[in-house]
Amino acid sequence: MRVIIQAGGVGSRLRPYTTVVPKPLMPVAEMPILEIVIRQLAMHGFDHITITVGHLAHLIRAFFGDGAAFGVHIDYLLEEQPLGTIGAVRMVPGLTEPFIVMNGDLLTDIDYGAFYKEHIASGVAMSVSVYNKEVPISLGVIEFDADRRIIGFEEKPVKTFLVSMGVYAMSPEMLEHIPPEEYFGFDDLIAKVIAEDIPVRAAEFDGLWLDIGRHEDYDSATRVFLANRHRFLGETGQDGV
Repeated sequence: MRVIIQAGGVGSRLRPYTTVVPKPLMPVAEMPILEIVIRQLAMHGFDHITITVGHLAHLIRAFFGDGAAFGVHIDYLLEEQPLGTIGAVRMVPGLTEPFIVMNGDLLTDIDYGAFYKEHIASGVAMSVSVYNKEVPISLGVIEFDADRRIIGFEEKPVKTFLVSMGVYAMSPEMLEHIPPEEYFGFDDLIAKVIAEDIPVRAAEFDGLWLDIGRHEDYDSATRVFLANRHRFLGETGQDGV
């Protein structure tokens, strides 16, 4: 059961912090974000993790080493140049069975094992975890007709969208759709599979999820983690081990 964690980005949305600390090592309470993720994956039975690294790669390697301290095997793929949110996956060797690809800056209590098994049972080439995200609009929203006459007004509405969580399950055949050694994002991959009519499954999740790559979510991450530590790390997480 393999996982590829994307951790090579520069974390521009979290500057100036990420000029000296790679985004996956940003702390939530006393624990780096990526450590929480790796402990969760180990808890759900994933034992081989490949971390794609780039910006400040030596710090990530030094912290996690070979993964023995976390009960998993960790190896690394160095992006000599940025390859986007999906491009590096094509370069990972030995992907002959279904695997998970995910961002390294997520705080979520998703059951990775269940997500993986449901993907295999579905028979599709890729499953995308999705979340109902509320997006507040801080202004009054005007509705008007074809003659520009105002027919509606809503003060500071909250809209809900299904968004990608940054967690994907892929079968090996998906690798054929990722160009080798090119910058290639998740948006490029989705556009390609839609154009080529390749079945992709949306797996809706209704638990806890924060994209720590954004300032507004990172600011609340510690509060959410401490209030729900048992949900993120199970019984193990309650005593700090």
